[in-house]
Amino acid sequence: SAGAKRKIKTMKPFLPFLTFGKLPTAAEPVASRKPIQTIKPMTIMLASIRARCFLRSAPRTGLFVWLGLLFVLAGLFAPDRAGAVGSLTASTTAPGRVGLMRLLSDGTVMAQSYNGSNWYRLTPDIHGSYSNGTWSNTASMNYSHGYCSSQVLEDGRLLIAGGEYGNGENIVEVFNPTNNIWTIIPVPAGLLGTGGSGSGFLDSGSTMLPDGKVLIVPVYSAYNNGTVIFNPTNNSLSPGPASLSWLDESSLVKLPDGSVLTIDPYFPTLNQFGTNSERYIPSLNQWTRDANVPVGTYSTNDVEMGAGFLLPSGKVFFLGGTGHTVIYSPSGNTSMGSWLQGPDIPGGLTAQDAPAAMMANGKILCAVTPPFPPIANHAQIYFSEYDPDANSFSPLVLADNTVISDATCMLDLPDGNVLYSDASTDIHVYQPDGSPLTAGMPVITGISANGDGSFHLTGTGLNGISEGAAFGDDNQMGSNYPLVRFTDGSGNIHYARTYNWSSTGVMTGTNLVSTQFTLPSNLSAGSYLEVVANGIASDSVAFYPSDVPTVNFVYPTNNAVLSDSSAPQILGYADDTNAALDVVRVALRRDSDAVWYDFV
Repeated sequence: SAGAKRKIKTMKPFLPFLTFGKLPTAAEPVASRKPIQTIKPMTIMLASIRARCFLRSAPRTGLFVWLGLLFVLAGLFAPDRAGAVGSLTASTTAPGRVGLMRLLSDGTVMAQSYNGSNWYRLTPDIHGSYSNGTWSNTASMNYSHGYCSSQVLEDGRLLIAGGEYGNGENIVEVFNPTNNIWTIIPVPAGLLGTGGSGSGFLDSGSTMLPDGKVLIVPVYSAYNNGTVIFNPTNNSLSPGPASLSWLDESSLVKLPDGSVLTIDPYFPTLNQFGTNSERYIPSLNQWTRDANVPVGTYSTNDVEMGAGFLLPSGKVFFLGGTGHTVIYSPSGNTSMGSWLQGPDIPGGLTAQDAPAAMMANGKILCAVTPPFPPIANHAQIYFSEYDPDANSFSPLVLADNTVISDATCMLDLPDGNVLYSDASTDIHVYQPDGSPLTAGMPVITGISANGDGSFHLTGTGLNGISEGAAFGDDNQMGSNYPLVRFTDGSGNIHYARTYNWSSTGVMTGTNLVSTQFTLPSNLSAGSYLEVVANGIASDSVAFYPSDVPTVNFVYPTNNAVLSDSSAPQILGYADDTNAALDVVRVALRRDSDAVWYDFV
């Protein structure tokens, strides 16, 4: 079948008052069903890999394709960049074409039908494999939301807002995985622009704030540069603080101090040239100007850029739609940070509406394409890994020549791999090389029973050191929340359901954070528990599902203590006075968390 058409990104009109009208509907992307091309492990690639990657592509005709090859050929004479990289392998077949993917707090993956209202659920097999997992259908949304805002909430529910395609551009819905129900959240009048030249959330960006609320940046607000706050406690939407610039097509990155960084888009008619940055400061509830960016990151023809990531060093890395990258060093407070230009994407390629993922080894897997124009449709997707330690990219590998980058998605999995979708039914797994970052390991400090069958877990680093995978305005795929995984004596893997996380931050350091969790069914006694954040697991601890200590008295009352006179007798004397023991204090130690329980 034919490849996907490019998601048209005409300049959206900017009118700061209530006289908005809907942007003329762009042609909806139609993704190809042609299977992705399987990539051999990249570790075998030597200096000639740039030439060999072209031989893997299926024959294609047209001026745009040949121009695309010329752009990549321009990188042939660039110096080779050292460093092993991962591999893309064939994986699993979904019930329908998949677009957005989100990781739920029970370890399952929710996958949206491309630009549609249907959702599928991928459950890993008993060995924790997603490649061999099981697909099932979940409840459908009330509206279709293609290229929308999405966040997994503190209580484990999934929030969807707006959409550039479909009939849900002004609609907010929340999915509850415990009862398989979607609920429409009322949007107050006067919150979004209506009529005139534009309306609705459309392809709005979003991010989780430190208090668990969600900041949404709608394309068309009812007021100048307006934002929206979703409160999951009462399921309400309210006006947020106005940004300093119109943030359509921008990427949002959460910093360790809880602030949110973005680069203002390229809109010269609004005196925005893509070299300003700003931050949302939650403690002030306002946006503040930050330092100027040294080089443009937005393509000037269609105003697109790539994803942004918090690096293990605490710096921030943005992929540019111009092929440039930039690196931000935070101040750690409300003062401005500083910017430096990073390495250009190899081969003259760009990140114009394309996913990327921070992997467990600390490198970033990047989907990049020839620029538009002159190349049409953001087609011919190449993979390259950015290594923050070396500050360089790995050689390019042709990963997908069947679809546009706009229609693809990445998701960090709990097993350390990255799930990749391309708007077809074929879902693939990317396996990174090396070992998980030690700095990203969660640490468990305690587990206690809540008395209702659920448990309370405390520790440090439970949210990981980055948000996970990202795209930008069109999709959000963050997974910086704790998952609880069990491995039983036979090596079988089960996931608990976590909820009520005390933190939705990143890189929380030595601060104690917590989560509640409920046990999976049929969990064997003596299983080992570990916390996983963005594919990096903690050390495991022994856990017993019924390890709240109890004492069973067999003699003399057959498990029933009726009165003091019939209470069990323990014979003996105190060491000091040889007095008879009237009260016996029993202390039991629980293996899973080393907590002692007293019975008097």
